[in-house]
Amino acid sequence: MREVYFDHSATTPVHPVVAEEMIRYITGNFGNPSSMHSYGRTARKAMEEAREKVSLGVGAGPEEIVFTAGGTESDNMAIKGAAYANRNQGNHIITSAVEHHAVLDTCKSLEKEGFSVTYLPVDRFGMVSLESVADAINDKTILISIMHANNEVGTIMPVPEIGRLARERGILFHTDAVQSMGKIPVDVDEIQADFLSVSGHKFYAPKGVGALYIRQGAPWLPIRHGGGQERNRRPGTENVPGIVALGKAVELALADMKEESSRLVRLRNMIINGVMEKIPHTHLNGHPDKRMPNHVNLSFEFIEAESLVLSLDLEGVAASSGSACSSGSEKSSYVLSAMGVPKELARSSLRLTLGRDNTEEDVDYLLEILPAMVERLRLMSSSYKDKH
Repeated sequence: MREVYFDHSATTPVHPVVAEEMIRYITGNFGNPSSMHSYGRTARKAMEEAREKVSLGVGAGPEEIVFTAGGTESDNMAIKGAAYANRNQGNHIITSAVEHHAVLDTCKSLEKEGFSVTYLPVDRFGMVSLESVADAINDKTILISIMHANNEVGTIMPVPEIGRLARERGILFHTDAVQSMGKIPVDVDEIQADFLSVSGHKFYAPKGVGALYIRQGAPWLPIRHGGGQERNRRPGTENVPGIVALGKAVELALADMKEESSRLVRLRNMIINGVMEKIPHTHLNGHPDKRMPNHVNLSFEFIEAESLVLSLDLEGVAASSGSACSSGSEKSSYVLSAMGVPKELARSSLRLTLGRDNTEEDVDYLLEILPAMVERLRLMSSSYKDKH
């Protein structure tokens, strides 16, 4: 049976070159970067070289990069650190209704501490409008946090325009670039970001390592305490093997980005066009053009997406439900609900996200097995049989 992995927005396999680099710092070069002896100096040098690579990847200075355990920690550090540092200036934060839970739950936590949060609506493509951001700003607004690209539907947000607006109004701007980093250009000056979150396992580095960009001079306070690591911004002994791996993954992604993005767009469009042609009553979710090069989200009327995910898995294809529901739950995706997608369609959404190892043959295999699979599941639906 053919095995196809179409869930790269959930996680990616570690790149072989990245793995080789990482192993060197798990075995031989295992020193603590805070130690003064040669083992420590070797680890410190490798870590600072990785910091340079990550900074080049986002157009920042190396001193503006803080290594973290991943995107969730980076989001928490950015939002809480900015909120606490600017509490005397105001207590209002602006974000969107379709952010990752790492942002939404952090904002909800801050609401319990006396902060006020505006959750902006999105249009039917999952896009936040610049006008809605401008209208939400008041004299107590201290931070705007809008993701670069949505993890569920792949829509790319107008973050450069939002960043410029925030800069003009003297408001700090954070963007969660977890889904975009390594796949499309990410530049903190173009985005006008004061804070930017990155997660390594979304672009072929291992799980458990990420980074937070903090613009030099941006008012911000650390939210963890216990050591002087990362220039007193994130205490704890650094994950040197993971950090080295992150730096190498950024380096590789930058080298291949233009060519790989074009290749993925071609495969992505093959899936979209093939499914829409072969399977009636199918809907594309997310923006038709302003979407991640590797991202497809489709809703199939009359079926439950979880059944489709399990059916695909039995045929060797790994995909995910676009729905946030778990087995036995009737709760549908909050992202699709915010986009105005009817509950029935939201519960029937399938996310297919491609990566470096996917081929045209993988797409052909999907298009070969999916139509009959959808039809079989639909025949089990009373609402489908009533219409046919």
